[in-house]
Amino acid sequence: MARLALKNLLRHPTRTLLVALVVAYVVVANLFYLSVMDAYEESVRYAYARFIAAPVVVARTEWFEDPAPEHGIEDLEAVRAAVGDRLHTLRLGFSALAESPYQSEGVEATGVEPEAERRLSRVPGRVEKGRWLEGPGEVVLGHELAKRLDVRVGERLVLSAAHLAGPRSAGLRVVGLLRARVGAVDRYRLYLHLEDARRLTGLATATHLAVDAPRGREARVAGEIAARLPPGYAARDAWALVGPVKTDIELGRALARFYNLFLALLSALAVTSTLYVSVRERTRELGVIAALGLDPARLAGMVVLEGVFASLIGWTAGLLFGYGLLYYGSQHNLLGPIFALSNQIWPEAGLFEEVYLVVRAGYLGPTASVVAAAALLALLFPARYVYALDLPRALRFEV
Repeated sequence: MARLALKNLLRHPTRTLLVALVVAYVVVANLFYLSVMDAYEESVRYAYARFIAAPVVVARTEWFEDPAPEHGIEDLEAVRAAVGDRLHTLRLGFSALAESPYQSEGVEATGVEPEAERRLSRVPGRVEKGRWLEGPGEVVLGHELAKRLDVRVGERLVLSAAHLAGPRSAGLRVVGLLRARVGAVDRYRLYLHLEDARRLTGLATATHLAVDAPRGREARVAGEIAARLPPGYAARDAWALVGPVKTDIELGRALARFYNLFLALLSALAVTSTLYVSVRERTRELGVIAALGLDPARLAGMVVLEGVFASLIGWTAGLLFGYGLLYYGSQHNLLGPIFALSNQIWPEAGLFEEVYLVVRAGYLGPTASVVAAAALLALLFPARYVYALDLPRALRFEV
């Protein structure tokens, strides 16, 4: 029966090719969508873990709601004891006004320990002009922020803040310009030495600790640290710190199920309608086969196999092309220009402009639903038509 179904497919190569192309297109579209959603999420996770925040952030509970020096760490020794020997660094974040001789801009300033920051963050490695911080009295800022301030490497700017110590200002020399390719960093971030940040804000410790964690284990590390923290402190992983774009990603994942179902039904309808037309055109032929002794159930099974085999051909071709596309996209920044445009429109989202497609074997399951849906619809419609075939009328059937 399987051999007969294959022969029928080969007898109509154009029709078989069209069905296979529809299925292949649906499989490729499904693979691409699933990969893009995973790449989108991984890109945002990476941007927050290595550029905007850290893999794990430890701070007072109030600071997560209102990240200001007024909610800075009070018991630094106890917090460091909870973190243990994990790689970490102190940071002091605060809002400030940056002034050059030509312009002034509100900025997100971050006081850091320069050497420790090199080991934990990717920001120091993204200095495009000049160098990273080495000591007090220096500042590094995003290249877009520098453009708005009209300031260059070697020039000075004034940083003003009003926090625990009241209004204070400091003159700092620009030693480096960043091109992190993360909108939130390039447009708004300014980095200075931790000692300068303490003098400007009046906070003697830090607002938070940035803690390193292996990729994919951030939530687990945050939980382990949180269990040892004193009351009033919390540890959160990078994904918990992601802003509104997190909702966008979660919505995209929810829609993926409906998208997969829609594509499966679309291809199954294409396969079934083509098969139904084919069966109607071959009514006399099928009647002859039935007259030669093939019972209706096996004849219907042959029709179902034709749909399954045509779908399998398309599925296999779609997988080969689709995974080839995903592999190429995992080595080349195909989506970068799109995310770069999104960064210009929505810089606060924290999108990373280097986005590589993800290749996972788990995508096989959703794409296989195409074949399953085609087999089910073929069973419900063309196969039922063949099963209920009236032999005398079939032998007299004219197309």
